[in-house]
Amino acid sequence: MRAECACGALVVELPGPTVSVVACHCIECQKRTGSPFGVGAYYPTEILRIVGESRAYVRKTSTGGDFTSHFCPHCGSTVYWVAGKHPDMTGVAVGNIADLSFPHPIRSVWEQSKYNWIDIGCAAQHFPQSTVT
Repeated sequence: MRAECACGALVVELPGPTVSVVACHCIECQKRTGSPFGVGAYYPTEILRIVGESRAYVRKTSTGGDFTSHFCPHCGSTVYWVAGKHPDMTGVAVGNIADLSFPHPIRSVWEQSKYNWIDIGCAAQHFPQSTVT
């Protein structure tokens, strides 16, 4: 299984599906994706293989930590990210996996900024902000 950018130059090789899939409705994910929310699949970093060049964009979170998005320098697709509060985990953009059978989100976070017409009914857990402060 793999996640790749639009042009195929940046690839994250995955061991398979994960149960840790999160829909995030924060304003930053909305801006990062150009969509009403982002969906990430989270894996321990050491089990992933990243192939190709990425560029990083680092922003501060609401708690002052770093959130680093990695995107393809050729096509601009954000493929993966690392949050400072969980430096041993990597989030992979589910849309870049492009597998319609990939597991649905188990958690929906930052619902305080969720568009009112979005319903993530498949998620077992719902939080107004992040799950970890």
